[in-house]
Amino acid sequence: MLHLSRLTSLALTIALVIGAPHAFAAQPAQPAPAAAAPAVTAKAPLPLDELRTFAEVMDRIKAAYVEPVDDKTLLENAIKGMLSNLDPHSAYLGPDDFAQLQEDTSGEFGGLGIEVGMEDTFVKVVSPIDDTPASKAGVQAGDLIVKINGQPTRGQTMTEAVDKMRGKVGQKITLTLVRGGGTPFDVTLTRAIIRTKSVRSQLLENGYGYIRITQFQVKTGEEVSKALADLRKENGNKKLNGIVLDLRNNPGGVLQAAVEVVDHFITKGLIVYTKGRIANSELRFSATGHDESEAVPMVVLINGGSASASEIVAGALQDQKRAVLMGTTSFGKGSVQTVLPLSNDRALKITTALYFTPNGRSIQAQGIIPDVEVRQAKVTGAQDDDTFKEADLQGHLGNGNGGADKPSVKPVKAKPRLQDDDYQLGQALSLLKGLSVTRGN
Repeated sequence: MLHLSRLTSLALTIALVIGAPHAFAAQPAQPAPAAAAPAVTAKAPLPLDELRTFAEVMDRIKAAYVEPVDDKTLLENAIKGMLSNLDPHSAYLGPDDFAQLQEDTSGEFGGLGIEVGMEDTFVKVVSPIDDTPASKAGVQAGDLIVKINGQPTRGQTMTEAVDKMRGKVGQKITLTLVRGGGTPFDVTLTRAIIRTKSVRSQLLENGYGYIRITQFQVKTGEEVSKALADLRKENGNKKLNGIVLDLRNNPGGVLQAAVEVVDHFITKGLIVYTKGRIANSELRFSATGHDESEAVPMVVLINGGSASASEIVAGALQDQKRAVLMGTTSFGKGSVQTVLPLSNDRALKITTALYFTPNGRSIQAQGIIPDVEVRQAKVTGAQDDDTFKEADLQGHLGNGNGGADKPSVKPVKAKPRLQDDDYQLGQALSLLKGLSVTRGN
């Protein structure tokens, strides 16, 4: 399959979807061959008795139900039931769900560029995103959004408020803000395309990088490539000693993005393959030889919330002996969904294949088992006691090798680090250091 930088129109393509039950994403694929359509009609004739029963049930509902129900509603519900009884991941997507799928996949939507939370039943600005309508208008972290287009937000859920702030690009929206307990004031913004990032990175310590992937979107592969370059630059343009790749609670996403991520860490070999009933569900993905990680030691963190595309990445790196997997057993979603666009901005999402790791493992309903099981734990830092050492004693002997004395010193409060409050991450870093020592780095 081609490495595509953006989604093509879902109205003209079939898309592979590999997400957890409530997180959808899509990957462009070749349109189904023209010969594929007749294969459906070549099967056994339609069951006339069941169709008569279906029509009779519709008539009875329309005639006897306590409230009037139109044909459109009954047919839409029948379609939903038809899909929902196949498996947990097949579904009928109405216009809103289909639009949401496309947003989740591309990482782009019409909005204001505000990360929000809830405080005392009000919507609170956590952070405005740089170079967005919100940041340009002066919206600040800590602002309370008390009204949206004149409608109070008190009593609304955060999801309801976010849905109202998102919308068509170019449309204006007025937010009423309260800052620092002061007088409410209005800010009028114009919605624009907001691009969300699925990857963040930082140095945990000198030489040790951390990459967190929250979801596999179309540009996740590019973002991981940039993260690797940024970590090297942050490390003084020197090769890293190790990398932690954090896939915990990552629900999955775009198949091609998962393949591209693995491709950044290995030089050769199979990444993943799929098997299904129809010909174009048989796919194989292999490395292209562009390892951007410089083959440094690597630990991948997974847990029960790591699903689908996350499991593809973890399974490939485990089978290729490229990384040590640490954490707890993953979710266990090993199926691939195909999105079939319909008319009127609707679509079907149906399971068409299972995917397999390079060694032929299907993780469906079993998950990926980590190499080192480490359960999350609450980390409580112990207070360092003032110690008294030999070098503090009056008249102590000097070091026979000429080394300087090292008396006790008052401990300096260290700057908080990401790994200090994350037990699994701390263990991953410790393992990386051990691997670095044994390899002589």
